[in-house]
Amino acid sequence: MISHVEMIARIAAGAVLGGVIGYERDRHRRPVGLRTHLIVAMAAATFMVISSQFVYFQHYAKEDLVTVDTSRIAASVVSGIGFLAGGAILRQGLTVQGLTTAAGLWLVTAIGLSSGAGMYAESVIVTGLGVTALTVLRRFEDKNDQVVRRHVSVVLGGTANDIEPIVKALASVGATVSGIDYQKRLDDEKKRLSVTFDVELPALFDPTALVRLIEETVPGVRRVHVEHPA
Repeated sequence: MISHVEMIARIAAGAVLGGVIGYERDRHRRPVGLRTHLIVAMAAATFMVISSQFVYFQHYAKEDLVTVDTSRIAASVVSGIGFLAGGAILRQGLTVQGLTTAAGLWLVTAIGLSSGAGMYAESVIVTGLGVTALTVLRRFEDKNDQVVRRHVSVVLGGTANDIEPIVKALASVGATVSGIDYQKRLDDEKKRLSVTFDVELPALFDPTALVRLIEETVPGVRRVHVEHPA
């Protein structure tokens, strides 16, 4: 049995190392950032400590003939994180987004379990490798931190001719529009036109200004929804 100080130290180490990965995710404006990664790693470390130490707090005697599998709680964490990570994966058209975020959650879970097991050196090294993979290797991919991506849905009261002015207005502020998809039901008495498209904006561009720009460009806008893709 280890001391309470050692158990708390293991949990704290998992939280700190998970926070390092989360901070990197926050810097690149990912929706799952510092707090989520820190909490996941801390929870994993806590489960690992419970899994390895709870039997000592039950005061079983040798003659009780109790058999305890101390690996079951920790093993369940690996399965359970799949549900949380799966929520970060989104499919938009032909593309799938959020896989790196899901993998990051899986990674901090492993770091938390490692810290909870007292494997501090391994936890620190894996954290360093994880940060390297997310930052250094990012430069070899088609990533641009100077722009942000937004998924925009607009409901118009006009016709398809109103789409072109919106695209031109967005281009005038340095935005790039792609993946335009629109739908209009012929039996809709309100004559509403639903348009969705992906927009790449300068990183410092205020999302609220995007909504105002669309409203000012085309009269009769019924709804504007700006979403941050995973």
